Amino acid sequence: MKPLRITLTKGRLEKNTVKLLEKAGFDCTAVKEKGRKLILPLADGKMEIVLAKAADVITYVEHGVCDVGVVGKDTIMENGSRFFEILDLGFGRCCFAVAAPKNSNFYSGYSAKRIASKYPNVTKRFFESKSMDINVVKIEGSVELAPLLGLSDAIVDIVETGETLRENGLEVVEEIAQISARLIVNTASMKLRKDEIETLASQLKAVIEQED
Repeated sequence: MKPLRITLTKGRLEKNTVKLLEKAGFDCTAVKEKGRKLILPLADGKMEIVLAKAADVITYVEHGVCDVGVVGKDTIMENGSRFFEILDLGFGRCCFAVAAPKNSNFYSGYSAKRIASKYPNVTKRFFESKSMDINVVKIEGSVELAPLLGLSDAIVDIVETGETLRENGLEVVEEIAQISARLIVNTASMKLRKDEIETLASQLKAVIEQED
């Protein structure tokens, strides 16, 4: 049988997932000494780790080229849902929030607000739920710039400490959702490789519960 393929979001989530796998008893030497390799063996070749960007983790899992993925809830909310989300891994905690210039009284007035965000789908759904008329401006870089330059009335972004907002004269107006890393599974893999996936999830869950 081919290895169970697990795709990890490169960067901080990758490092935290590797720590979690090690605590669950897996030898992650190949991943930690990866060099430029993007596909790495795990568990004596019974598993494979694939390193990818966050949005691509979802694509690989949805298309079935990877069985399991680790990705932030923010990426899940923005990019897809054709998979099973089976475990909150407990790290990468932050939140989606609406932020606006201090003392701007964002919710006042009747004209359509302009909102800048890297997450247009999350933004649209949130304001639709409030029956608010908005225009979304998609930003790829530092979204905090948009209200400072007069491009938007507010932003929707991920907030950890709020330090960047404060330094740029912005404040959280409202929290949208709590975010953390999640374990996701391809729908076909969940049936065909149920035992392997449930065993892996149980091992990770046991470590998470020990640390709580």
